[in-house]
Amino acid sequence: MAHTLKGKKQLLTRIRKIKGQASALESALEQEGDCLAILQQIAAIRGAVNGLMAEVMEGHIRDHLGAEDLSAEARRAEVDQIATLLRSYMK
Repeated sequence: MAHTLKGKKQLLTRIRKIKGQASALESALEQEGDCLAILQQIAAIRGAVNGLMAEVMEGHIRDHLGAEDLSAEARRAEVDQIATLLRSYMK
């Protein structure tokens, strides 16, 4: 998980922004806010989560799959794990 340690501060900043967006969404729902504003907030949260996923995924691929000392068998196993994760994420 070296890639998450290197970018830990940036990742935590993204997560805190997502938490703030989720809190704003919760408040809007509790206050029976405008439907369009609620939908926009949901879209913003989804975009933020997608950005976080992309950043962590890229780091994982570069640091793990791109490792020069990785055997072909280990690389295939990593690819299978990433493919399973992506299928789950895309549902």
